[in-house]
Amino acid sequence: MSDTTYAHPEALVSTDWVAENLDDPNIRIVESNEDPLLYPSGHIPGAVQVDWTTDLNHQIVRDYIGKDGFEQLMSKIGATPETTIVFYGDKSNWWATYAFWVFQLFGHTNAKVMDGGRLKWQSEGRELTRELPEYEPSDYTAPRERDDEEIRALRDSVLTHIRGDGALIDVRSPGEFSGELLHMPNYPQEGALRGGHIPGAKNVPWSRAANEDGTFKSADDLREIYEEEQGLSADQDVVTYCRIGERSSHSWFVLKYLLGYEKVRNYDGSWTEWGNSVGVPIEK
Repeated sequence: MSDTTYAHPEALVSTDWVAENLDDPNIRIVESNEDPLLYPSGHIPGAVQVDWTTDLNHQIVRDYIGKDGFEQLMSKIGATPETTIVFYGDKSNWWATYAFWVFQLFGHTNAKVMDGGRLKWQSEGRELTRELPEYEPSDYTAPRERDDEEIRALRDSVLTHIRGDGALIDVRSPGEFSGELLHMPNYPQEGALRGGHIPGAKNVPWSRAANEDGTFKSADDLREIYEEEQGLSADQDVVTYCRIGERSSHSWFVLKYLLGYEKVRNYDGSWTEWGNSVGVPIEK
């Protein structure tokens, strides 16, 4: 990447890099979108689709798939523990970073995000295809059981977090943060019985970390937003959240991989859980 001042520049690849590595059998390109119709309408040649609702989430319990489910998914896309997974998608890589985050729960650290996502690839006039790739199923064994401790925050741990001195970043829009909206602007206003934010949270909308072309802002610009404006530091214990965890995974990626925060967790229950929970504190 051009910005080598990121803490972990190896976590990002450019559209040029992807274009040059389309035929590498040790790389699997994964598209993950909010809009499930985008992939069949045209995708990067050789890319497979990982749908956040059907592939990553448990179909009965509100939770993620377990180790067996993850191994089945990786086998289906023909990946091995040595395969480099490169994620990209719509919405400046909301769901790409979400999928990246879920993969980290199982220890598949050989993973990267294509900077700029679908928007940048398309704006550069690069090839899209409707042809579905065919890969031989692999024999995949996950490096570990799903580990929710290190990078995932659950409701009770967030309650403990706000009673201590941990930092909390609400990445939603200002209207959602204030309680005026229960969902993003221009979306149906559903999903929670109460509006507002978790006490002590600072509002840093996810979009502030992205450029107009969908790429991430420079490390200096990101430090200005999170550290100079908000007073965060890399040695803090930070929790990010939004409505269901996808926008906050984008900010989680920024803090952990681009700015090098050692302890940052994504609260995927987010406002749909917190705003519907009985007895939890809310601020407006």
